[in-house]
Amino acid sequence: MADYDLWHHGDREVGEGLVDLAVNVRLPAPPAWLRAELAAALDDLAAYPDVTAAVTSVARRHGLPESQVLVTSGAAEAFTLLATALRPSRAVVVHPQFTEPEAALRAAGHPVHRVLLSPDDGFRLHPVPDDADLVFVGNPTNPTSVLHPAADLLALGRPGRLVVVDEAFLDAVPGETETVAGQPGFVVLRSLTKTWGIAGLRAGYVLAEESVVDSLRAVQPPWSVSSLAAVAVVACCRPAALEEAEKLAVAAESDREYLVSGLTDLGVDVLGEPRGPFVLIRLPGADQVRERLREHGFAVRRGDTFPGLDSRYLRIAVRDRDTVDGFLTALAEVRRLPS
Repeated sequence: MADYDLWHHGDREVGEGLVDLAVNVRLPAPPAWLRAELAAALDDLAAYPDVTAAVTSVARRHGLPESQVLVTSGAAEAFTLLATALRPSRAVVVHPQFTEPEAALRAAGHPVHRVLLSPDDGFRLHPVPDDADLVFVGNPTNPTSVLHPAADLLALGRPGRLVVVDEAFLDAVPGETETVAGQPGFVVLRSLTKTWGIAGLRAGYVLAEESVVDSLRAVQPPWSVSSLAAVAVVACCRPAALEEAEKLAVAAESDREYLVSGLTDLGVDVLGEPRGPFVLIRLPGADQVRERLREHGFAVRRGDTFPGLDSRYLRIAVRDRDTVDGFLTALAEVRRLPS
C-alpha cells in the first residue's frame, strides 16, 4: 500500500504573501451578522458550554428528531468519535477523498481497506467489498469535487453496514441536492466552517440514527464544542442564513464554471464534473508548477497526499473572478517556463 501523508491539509500550503487557492474555506472572514452574534456572546464565556439550542436548531433545519443530532467541534471531530466508538470488522474508505477518516481509523487501531475510484470514468462510485461494515465516502468529494447521486450512495447500504457520508461541502451545492440525511444506516457529517469562514472556530454536526448518536456522545469529551461554536451553529441554521448560504452556493457555482472555462482554455485537464467549491486538475510536472506558482504569489493544494492520486494532480479552490484571472495568468506563465 502506497504511503501517503494523511495528515497533510491545504493550510500547510499557504504562506505569507501568497494568494490562497489551497484552502477550501470560501469566505476570508465571517459575515458581519455572524461576527456580531459571536461578539455578543463573549460576556458568557465564563459559563460552561451548552449545546442544547444548537441541537434544536440543527434538528429543525433538517426536519429530524433532536435525538438524531450530535453537535461536534467541526466535522473532523466526528471522524475521531466514529473511529473510537465503533468496532468495525472491515472498514472501507472510498478514495480519493478527505484523508481525515482514514487517519482517524488508523490512529484508533483499525485496519483500513481502500476502494480507489478512477479519473477515467469521472471518479464514478462503484460497489465496495460485500463484507464491509463501515464505509466512508465524501459528497461532494474532496478533492475530486464530484457529487455522487443519492441513489448511488443509497445502493451502498445494507443490513449491518454503516455508511458515513461526509457532506461538509454540500451547502456549497445549490439546493443541497443528493443529501442522504435521515436515511437509516447512514451517518451524515456537516461542517459550517467552509461556507461561513469560521474554520478556526470548529463548528459541525452529525446526523444519524439515535443509537449511533448515543454511541458517539458516549465517547465525546465533555464540553468539546465551545460556547462560540454553539452560537455559530444556531445562527447559521436560521432561515435567513440558509437563504444567504444558497446565494453563496449559486455564486460559487458561477465562479467555478468561470475557473473551469479558463483552465480548459489553457489546455488543462479538469477531472470529473466539478460540483464543489474547488476543482481537481491533472497536468505534467504539476509538482514543479505548484512551486513556480508560489514564486508568482499563488498557493494551490498538492494532490499526491490523497490515496489514488500522485504528483500530477493539483486541487484549486474557487475564488472570485478577479483572483481567478490573476491565477490563470500566472499559471499560463509558469507553464511556458522551461523545465
